[in-house]
Amino acid sequence: MPTVAIVGASTNPDRPSHQAVLLFLARGYTVWPVTPAAASVAGCPAYSQLSALPGACDIICMYVNPMRGLAMLDDLVAAAPQVLWLNPGADGEPLASAARARGLKVVEACSLVALSYGDPLQQVR
Repeated sequence: MPTVAIVGASTNPDRPSHQAVLLFLARGYTVWPVTPAAASVAGCPAYSQLSALPGACDIICMYVNPMRGLAMLDDLVAAAPQVLWLNPGADGEPLASAARARGLKVVEACSLVALSYGDPLQQVR
């Protein structure tokens, strides 16, 4: 079963990061919300930081400001995802180029749109 960490996951069902949790679950993913603000998101146990995840993740899906993401770059690299997915608002510089320079495969696109077309992992291989 593929895994995804949703960085910046929200408990607010109107937020795209919350919708991503639900849509990845519906696609059969194991979902690990990453947020220090909640113990769970959409019924999934939440983790305060990437280093607390219970295993390796296939996708890290970012919903935080790119400067905040840049501050997490070492943790992103250490998590070694197949794909670092930067959603609108989390995409752009300097995070995208810094992540690529550290060897991460970066996708700058809306994961909600990608999920509407099928499995995001299959779309980027």
